[in-house]
Amino acid sequence: MRLLIDMNLSPRWVGLLSAPKPAASRQAPRGGQGNLGAARRFLESGAGIEAAHWSTIGAHNAPDPQIMAYAAEHDYVVLTHDLDFSAILAATHGEKPSVVQIRAEDVSPDAIGAQVIAALRQMAAELLDGALLTIDTNRTRLRVLPLQAKG
Repeated sequence: MRLLIDMNLSPRWVGLLSAPKPAASRQAPRGGQGNLGAARRFLESGAGIEAAHWSTIGAHNAPDPQIMAYAAEHDYVVLTHDLDFSAILAATHGEKPSVVQIRAEDVSPDAIGAQVIAALRQMAAELLDGALLTIDTNRTRLRVLPLQAKG
């Protein structure tokens, strides 16, 4: 999986996601505050995912449709904090690229990185096929593309 990180997220996401993948037996820590050390070790081990920040590819002020077109053409999944990407998918009934939305107050890798990596691993097949994955601090939701009106 290749991730294209939107301008509204820190370039630090590239380092977190691109670091060498941990041993296969390693799982994301679960639970509350008592697991902060385990979470930090998990994050430092990285995800082994090819990732690029948009700032290294295109114009900083590029419109979202341009970023979506680039991602689709180059087989990227877009990682963002911006709701406009899901709106574009809904309006166009697009099947690609997949979009991963982080919906949290603190979108730093330190705050939600372990949860994002775990969701990317769990939903990898769906993201490769075309999906909208929304990750917030309480849950993760997946919708298969193209998006259909709820009825």
